[in-house]
Amino acid sequence: MSSPVRLVPDAERRARMARRHGIAPQHRLADPVAATRAMTVLHSTEPPTPYLSIHARVDTVTRDDVDQALYVDRSLVKQLAMRRTLFVFPRDLLPAAWGSASERVAGIERRRIAKDVEKAGIAADGDAWLDDARARVLAHLATHPEGVAAADVRALLPELETAVAVSAGSTWNHTRLLTHLGLTADLVRGRNGGHWRISRPVWVSMARWLGEQPVPLPADEGWAELVARWLRTFGPGTETDVVWWLGATKGVVRRALADLGAVPVAVESGDTGWLLPDDLDPEPAVEPWAALLPVLDPTLMGWKQRDWYLDPGHVPHLFDVNGNGGTTAWWDGRVVGCWVQDDAAAVRVVLREDPGADARAALEVEAERLTAWLDGEAVNSVYASRQMREARLT
Repeated sequence: MSSPVRLVPDAERRARMARRHGIAPQHRLADPVAATRAMTVLHSTEPPTPYLSIHARVDTVTRDDVDQALYVDRSLVKQLAMRRTLFVFPRDLLPAAWGSASERVAGIERRRIAKDVEKAGIAADGDAWLDDARARVLAHLATHPEGVAAADVRALLPELETAVAVSAGSTWNHTRLLTHLGLTADLVRGRNGGHWRISRPVWVSMARWLGEQPVPLPADEGWAELVARWLRTFGPGTETDVVWWLGATKGVVRRALADLGAVPVAVESGDTGWLLPDDLDPEPAVEPWAALLPVLDPTLMGWKQRDWYLDPGHVPHLFDVNGNGGTTAWWDGRVVGCWVQDDAAAVRVVLREDPGADARAALEVEAERLTAWLDGEAVNSVYASRQMREARLT
């Protein structure tokens, strides 16, 4: 590996974050698609997160604006991909995921489902059962082109009437088959049958939803495109960062970095980071900024190695035991606490360190902005951090 071409200080990394992620108020973005594209993808494990992530980056955006992009224009599409996580993708990035990250997870899921089916005595040949079950669902969908709800699929799979036990306290049912069909781009989560804070998707043919037959990129091209987008959003990042975010192997990441001609740079931790060859110029400083980000926001979750923007001592308080990040309050590129809502749904910032009077005032402005946008609606999360839970009790 060649020597790093220059040092990228942590302060410069935080300036890149402010501009490219659109989370500094003076660098907010134009619309939901621009906000999603800026982040490569948005986490969508919890239904409210994409809405809140977009609101953090776009002035005057409404929930209807997000729904328009997701369900009318379909310029944003939900897809299970990296690390078996559900994301909102810009439409043009889908082929890259279908041929790489989604395909990888689909293969892993196939093997697990087949093994579970055989272990549960549902079928002697789990692979054959899966192929048949998928065919049953797709045949039903052919006569219901408007889509099907998960509950409608249950009757097609009577052998799954009782949830399949995987291990003590762990089971799955027909929804896992829908997940697999989504990974293979046969189905997509279409319009939501519930409001913006819950998920009741109608499952639709991906080809019908997009108006074209899905064509995945070849695997190497897909991986390279995902890594290129990640570098544009999160670079400089280390190999460890990319491997973790991508949910792939070191071999895949190294090949993608080589294909892209990625350039090594030094970061303050002493590690080697990577940038695209046309993205090596120093990033100018930005004015101090405040932001309030939701559970699992991509800015928080974009890197594996986070010390340059997150005090390691805060981690047990702001992340759950599985590494899922809760809400976060930011000042000038560093996490300084979280936010919660009170009984009246007003947003309250809870600090883990005192960032000073200017920071507290700026964070209060952001709390008022978010409170007004939520307009009395409370957002709950299964990934509430320790600090969020404790703050709600006070």
